[in-house]
Amino acid sequence: MLDIAEELLRWAEEGRDFAVATVVAVGGSAPRGPGAALAVDSGGTAIGSVSGGCVEGAVYDLCRQALADGRTVRERFGYSDEDAFAVGLTCGGVLDILITPVRAGTPAGTVFRSALAAVAQGGPVAVARVVRGPDDLLGAALLVRPDGSYEGGLGRLSELDRTAAAEARAFLDTGRTGTADLSEDGTHCPGGLTLLVESSTPPPRMIVFGAVDFAAALVRVGKFLGYHVTVCDARPVFATRARFPEADEVVVDWPHRYLRGTATDPRTVLCVLTHDAKFDVPLLREALRMPVAYVGAMGSRRTHEDRDRRLREAGVAERDLARLRSPIGLDLGARTPEETALSIAAEVVAARRGGTGTPLTDSGTPIHRDGAERQAAAA
Repeated sequence: MLDIAEELLRWAEEGRDFAVATVVAVGGSAPRGPGAALAVDSGGTAIGSVSGGCVEGAVYDLCRQALADGRTVRERFGYSDEDAFAVGLTCGGVLDILITPVRAGTPAGTVFRSALAAVAQGGPVAVARVVRGPDDLLGAALLVRPDGSYEGGLGRLSELDRTAAAEARAFLDTGRTGTADLSEDGTHCPGGLTLLVESSTPPPRMIVFGAVDFAAALVRVGKFLGYHVTVCDARPVFATRARFPEADEVVVDWPHRYLRGTATDPRTVLCVLTHDAKFDVPLLREALRMPVAYVGAMGSRRTHEDRDRRLREAGVAERDLARLRSPIGLDLGARTPEETALSIAAEVVAARRGGTGTPLTDSGTPIHRDGAERQAAAA
């Protein structure tokens, strides 16, 4: 649901009633994961998607029904060999979807609006909802903030709310969306309830070092992928807002000095496009020691070999050098800045999701991978 927060907040502020269909569990080759949502307002307008098209029509009708009768329901969609024309997923997967009516002035409506406002403001927040359990609890929601405070409630017992809030805070700490099983009495024993916890954290950072033409194209792709993009270069004549209007930040500073003083986390992507040793070596010496998601550096094979030698001489350990993606990007035969940006972005996505970068035609691996599959692929 939080993936369409901006549009839903506008609906809530306009006083519209709406129903939200949220993917709460998947099996097999499902096109979208838990948290993906489609919403329909009382006028029939729809936003979002739960399946990329396979079951959207049926889910739309369920949302309309939920608005009419006020009931929260959970439905399963899968592929049927016996009736290939029935509503289902042609990819062979299974989706469990929770359909919840949201009305202004109700407890659920209040929690949803607070959550949507927090997401729109860029703040970290988690929403825990009962997606399996007694009918009177199904769809009950709890908004949880980083300090552990919460708003709303799941039903009968305050102990259940406290336990659910603690679970949701653990998900929020790592930026994860997923499910947790609890008992109705608030203990951690799996049993009566399943919660879907959706986390919204500030977007991950992409820092592009080197205010070159390739950087301008990479900024556009980075923004498209949902990154907060910063361009950094020590040369003020090149690092200008006019050259990078789509960047969130344009910084004039020595790259290694800026990296040393700015905030990064394990989701951060660092793209070094300067291919100039006086910038690259001190920058990469810092970058390769940091717990970030990706470090890539542009340059020819000869530049790469020379840079590796200089980094070793600067004291960079072999285990850290092994983290460097250089030359940066996947082999797409790219020539233009836009094609090069696409090859870099493709490598970033592969690194983030555990992909191999090989054509799916030649690969026997699953198209959509969960965390366990990614770990197995990396082993």
